[in-house]
Order: sequence, then structure tokens, then C-alpha cells
Amino acid sequence: MAYDPVPELLFDGQCPDCGRRQVDLPDTLPEVGDDFDWDQRDYDGFRLFMLQELAARFPERRRWTPADVEVALVEVLAFALDQLSDSLDRAAAESTLETARRPESLRRLLKLIGYDALGLAKSLKQPPFDVTPPIADTRGDLERFDDWWLDHPEKMDQARLDGPRAIHDQHRMVTLADFETRLEEHPLVLRAHAWESWDGAWSTVHVAVIPWQRLGLDDDGIYSDEVWAEAEAFHAERGIHLPARADQPSVRAVLYPYLEAYRMVGQEVVLEAALEVGIVMTLSIQVDADYFQSEIRHAVDRVLGTGPGGFFEPGRLRFGEDLWASDLYQALMALDGVDNVCLNRFKRLGDRFPDQSASGRIVLEGLIVAICDNDQARPERGYFSLLLHGGRKG
Repeated sequence: MAYDPVPELLFDGQCPDCGRRQVDLPDTLPEVGDDFDWDQRDYDGFRLFMLQELAARFPERRRWTPADVEVALVEVLAFALDQLSDSLDRAAAESTLETARRPESLRRLLKLIGYDALGLAKSLKQPPFDVTPPIADTRGDLERFDDWWLDHPEKMDQARLDGPRAIHDQHRMVTLADFETRLEEHPLVLRAHAWESWDGAWSTVHVAVIPWQRLGLDDDGIYSDEVWAEAEAFHAERGIHLPARADQPSVRAVLYPYLEAYRMVGQEVVLEAALEVGIVMTLSIQVDADYFQSEIRHAVDRVLGTGPGGFFEPGRLRFGEDLWASDLYQALMALDGVDNVCLNRFKRLGDRFPDQSASGRIVLEGLIVAICDNDQARPERGYFSLLLHGGRKG
């Protein structure tokens, strides 16, 4: 056995003040050979390897039975090694995202790549945070979440896939197309159009948007429960601040943190509203003899309205998109009971804009978006008149 050397001071000379230090070092330990097969990982492999070693070291012994002490010791040792090997494999598996089994390990690995599964579940009020725990439940948020994952391993597998996908999704706004695409992904934006201007020292990116329900950018935000829930989920998934709904934040206040999070550093971005222009139309419609005029009138109001699927539904028409009479004909002629359509008046609102019923095209450009709310209280937002012929009265 190795021991610590003890120095000894010897005085062999004539001078009593002259001495020498002598240390007897231990012999060099012999090298220990490594004859263990490290490829063995389970009970059967350990047992077979040790029995082969016994047979090789004691060739004169021809018979080995399970009742032999040596064999019993080999099996006990193989069982212990199998348990240690399994523990080693389990510990190594917890270090990778693909093989981690414990909820806390998977949650921490996902957080290393920027995916906070716990925070996302809390923000979106997903299980187990969708219900208030009973008073007797004293577990913290981490323990509740990990226990829920243990009860629902399929959710762990889903998070194992969602985490890497989330970090590979590129949301950065670099080009003008990026500004348009990223903003149109927001639940409060129906359409977006971006352009760049030079201010003499640097360039500024201007982004015009058509907000949800055509809200003003700086008006008090009164949102429906559905669209606000979508906005909460959108901001929570990206870890972006969202103003409190009770403060009735404007569309600009909601979009500003989103722009700040994904624009380039040093890039100035100005958010602007779309330039909406009213359209005035007069339509003559020949009604089929088997249909009531009131039915056709309601159908035309719906097709040319601003509701879901309507021709002037907010966000359907793009910025600077020309308005074509042929598109109106196609939408109206698709209605049952309409035999013929004649466009008698087709122009932008205002005396300085000529009637385009002959050309069948109203040219728009830039930030201009055509609207026709057909609201008698707000004629400046466009309107249309219907002249119905034929059909049944009523």
C-alpha cells in the first residue's frame, strides 16, 4: 500500500551545522491491466463475461453450476453492475433533448434554447393552469407543471418538437417584405404595406396597416374576446409585452412592442394608417321572375358589404389595388335570381373624380384602399344604389 514519504535529516560530516535531507520514496506501483470488456451493458453480458474469466483462469475445473459459490457471487455482482449501468444510461439520457425522460430535465433543456414551456402554459392559461387549484394543493407552479407532464407524456413529446421549431422560426424584420409579412401575422392587422424613405441622414421604414375592424391606430381599443385571446396567445408565444386590456390600448400601443422586438437595431419604423377612399356605385339588376326583389336586395347588400366574405370586407382589398367592374359583375352574377347586371355609375367619391363605368376600372395606388360601407350616416365612406327590375314585388 502506498504511504507518504517521511524526510530524515542526517549529519554525516564533521560540522554539526551541516546536514542533508534524505527521503525514501515508495516503490512505483505496478500498472493495473484493464481486461474488462466495456461494451458489456446488461446482466447477461456481465454474467457471461465473468464466467468466461473464471473458466479461463481455472482451466482444470470442468464444471460450473448455479449452486457453486463462485457462480452465485458472479450473479450477484452482475445484478449490481446491471443496476449501475442502467443508472448511468438514465443519467446520460437526461442530458439530451431527444432522450430526456424527467419533466424537469426536459423543461430545463427547452429553456436553454429559449423555449419556456412553463411560462408559455401560464401565459396562455393552458393545463394545468387553466383551473384554480384547490386550497389543499400546496404544490408550486413547477411541481404542478412537472406532475401534469408525468400524467400526460404525449404533451412532453409535443413540447420536445415545438421547442426546436420555435427557435428556427425567423420573425426578424429586415426587408420591406419582412415588415409586411410579420405584421400581417398579428391578429390585429388585416393588411400591411411597407416602403422606405430617405430623410437625409438615414432611411426610415414606413408601415401602413389596416387594423382589425378598421380601428384607428390611436383610438381606444375595444376588442372582442376572440381577437384579444388571439393577441394574448400571439404575444405570449413570442415573449412580447402586451398592454392590459382594461386600459383599452390602441392598435399602435399593441403593435409597438412587437415592432421594437423584431426590427433591426438602429432602424427607425413609423406606423401609419391606410388612406381609405369611398367608392360610389349605381347598379341596375334584372331579377329573375321566380325571385322576390327584397331577397335580391338583401343578397346584394351581403355580397357588396363589409361582413365576412363581402366584397368590401376589411383587409380583402390590398393597398393600391385597382377596383375592377368585372370583379363586381362576377360577384353579383353568381347570386341566384340575378339575370343581368348593369353598372351605371362607378367612381371615387368627389366631384373631381370622373365616372369610370365606361372603362370599368378605378385606378388606385400607394396607400389608397377602396371602401364602401354603404352607411347612410357616413356617406363619405362610400355607398351604392340599387335599381331592381323584374322579379316579384315584396
